[in-house]
Amino acid sequence: MTGNRMTGDRMTSPTHAIGLVAIGRNEGERLKQCIDSIVGRVATAIYVDSASTDDSVAYARSQGIEVVELDMSLPFTAARARNAGYQRLRELNPEVRFVQFIDGDCAVVAGWLERAMESLASRDEAVVVWGRRMERYPEASIYNRLCDNEWRYDFPYGEVAMCGGDALMRVEAFEAVGGFNEALIAGEEPELCYRLRQNGGKILRIDADMTLHDANMTHFSQWWKRAVRSGHAYAEGAWLGRHDAEKRWASRTRRIWLWGALIPTLAIVPAPFTYGLSLVLLGLYPFSAYRQARHMVRHAAPWRHAMVSGGFSAISKFPALYGLLKFHYGRLRGSRSAIIEYK
Repeated sequence: MTGNRMTGDRMTSPTHAIGLVAIGRNEGERLKQCIDSIVGRVATAIYVDSASTDDSVAYARSQGIEVVELDMSLPFTAARARNAGYQRLRELNPEVRFVQFIDGDCAVVAGWLERAMESLASRDEAVVVWGRRMERYPEASIYNRLCDNEWRYDFPYGEVAMCGGDALMRVEAFEAVGGFNEALIAGEEPELCYRLRQNGGKILRIDADMTLHDANMTHFSQWWKRAVRSGHAYAEGAWLGRHDAEKRWASRTRRIWLWGALIPTLAIVPAPFTYGLSLVLLGLYPFSAYRQARHMVRHAAPWRHAMVSGGFSAISKFPALYGLLKFHYGRLRGSRSAIIEYK
């Protein structure tokens, strides 16, 4: 499948117009599962590798996948990798009409591409469709479970404002807005979706299984770094959109300032002068955790999963604050933040 249109037995009729771009680095078995899920199911597939030291490149090529080896002498971002893969896809298959983006630690669920195509076909103004990402091993660690809960319960269905890293997009719409913003080290998908919506497009999330993801998070430090990255993404997105009418991510960053900085300051700093009474404010954190859990339960989450997610959601404001401060510190210094990886 090195750029040629696929017509094998595994190709289904709606997918002949779909190209696919997968990105990864040292994904090992996860990449093999990713590639095995797409071989013969799309017209053209591209794998963009970011200096893997395992057998990722060799395995992709052995399966007939076109490989783009990213120049790592330039600053790396996932957005840059996706754009590079897309450019190669268009060179090899100029007729492709849709592109499925996917991370190399994910596998496409059987039937997803057909469902996604049906959704795009049903609404001419729809330019992106995405569904349900699921953790492959949610019971492997509490942190994998947190990811699974996030994928399942944090995003509504229907017309939405943004998508995640796995999504099917119309080529014409993607090119009209210039693709991903390569300067962003995180949060490039919501930023792209904002420009797509400003250009008249609609983002759809449908109630369908889309991809199996392997977060492979087994340590608290990994979860912490992931939350730092989220805070950085919210801060950068809010800064970029500060003059827009929508003021994207502004409410998110306000909540990070409130829960990560203001409430702890008001609780702890006056404590010696209030005989500890100000520490009562810290009771807002378990209340916040309960509210988050109740929201998840209303969306069919089991209470035990919801309470764990609620608790970690309350704690996450502190690493998110660090990510927010990291962005603004770099901005004021005129320096560019390095990619924040949790694996």
